Amino acid sequence: MENNEASQANPSGALWAPWRVEYFAAPPQPDFLWEAGRATEDRAHLVLLRRRHCFLMLNRYPYAVGHLMAVPYRKVAETAALTEGERLELWELADIGQRVLRQAVGAEGFNVGLNLGKCAGAGVADHLHLHIVPRRGGDHNFMPVLGGVHVHSEAMEAVYDRLAGILALSDAVV
Repeated sequence: MENNEASQANPSGALWAPWRVEYFAAPPQPDFLWEAGRATEDRAHLVLLRRRHCFLMLNRYPYAVGHLMAVPYRKVAETAALTEGERLELWELADIGQRVLRQAVGAEGFNVGLNLGKCAGAGVADHLHLHIVPRRGGDHNFMPVLGGVHVHSEAMEAVYDRLAGILALSDAVV
């Protein structure tokens, strides 16, 4: 379907996704990763797993259902500033995240990476974090291509509870 045909099928050009307004309407929160790392209420901050140097959390504004981030507690902007322990834990959490996402959301593959610096797409440029984005065959349908949007059919809390439940029962987190 060409772009003008898509516009005729949806004359308003709008897709109702009310949860996204939180992201665009909220004032910038550059310290949300720092706050999540220090928080004691893990579910409220979407923190799934804690280690000595880093933690694993759900991305509140995901690219795909189950989008996780491995985050060092310490604010660093560049990989060269990471300690050996931080480096090892980031990748350990990426491995754990992939295992649990295969089970929880049926992930068939992953995009795993860092956006370093504002010009590279880092939303929080002074606190690096490793993205673990679950992927499935055919998951990029016409919505991101034509509308520039992603549709998530599950509440964040439900995804959190499913992932946390699997982690609680998993040998993968030892």
